[in-house]
Amino acid sequence: MIKKKLIPLFLDLLFIVLLILGDQYSKAQAILHLKNQDAYILFDKVLELHYLENHGAAFGILQNQTLFFVFIAMLIFIGILFVLIKMPPKRKYVFMHVFLVLIACGAIGNMIDRVRFGFVVDFIYFVLIDFPIFNVADIYVTVGTALLILFLLFYYKEDDLKFLKLKIENNNLRF
Repeated sequence: MIKKKLIPLFLDLLFIVLLILGDQYSKAQAILHLKNQDAYILFDKVLELHYLENHGAAFGILQNQTLFFVFIAMLIFIGILFVLIKMPPKRKYVFMHVFLVLIACGAIGNMIDRVRFGFVVDFIYFVLIDFPIFNVADIYVTVGTALLILFLLFYYKEDDLKFLKLKIENNNLRF
């Protein structure tokens, strides 16, 4: 049973490392090629690459709150780690593993930027709808969260999530 449980956790860790490396590589390339440059147009009036140092959260809110964001990212990662460890090693949870890994990677990727630079490197600009500039880690968080919500609403049943419930036995709290 332990071996069966370790394989998905090993794969989670492997994908976390690979996805974070991908995010950090994309940001390093943005710094190298986009910083102090004009926008690079990929598709005219649709998609451009712009360098932006984001000192806040989504849409620039909560400017210069680095410690707060690092703390929140750590809480998210610890929570996701807890769920991944508690999750039964069954095929039906593969989707949940993927979505939680995406969310964790996005949180960690942006946390790394905040610790290293004091801001997050954003560079993808969807001109067509004038969407705020974002990065690969933001894509991980957005896609992972949206799909997790959809699967929690329409795929997983309440019984599938009973592994997350807290148990109180003999006045002792057990997870």
